[in-house]
Amino acid sequence: MDHHLEMTLSREEFLRLLPGAVGLAFTIGKEGAFQGRDGPMQWRIHLRPLPELRLGSVCLPRHRVEIHLDGYSEEAAAAFLARFHRGFQRGGG
Repeated sequence: MDHHLEMTLSREEFLRLLPGAVGLAFTIGKEGAFQGRDGPMQWRIHLRPLPELRLGSVCLPRHRVEIHLDGYSEEAAAAFLARFHRGFQRGGG
């Protein structure tokens, strides 16, 4: 099961927030992918740099996030993705 999205954050910020977003231990593989397992289920996330988003004089780093879930049921995948999204939510005001 593959899911793709674009995020406006740096690689460092992604790495800082990832543990809370996946709630599981992970490693960084040979190709630079973040990977982990949850029992028999495995997940892998590739972070691909995109051109910066420019808003006037403000430049925001952007990445394409490719999430691959192996062995997940639809319900388990939905739960993983919901937790992932919650882990990267930012407060507004």
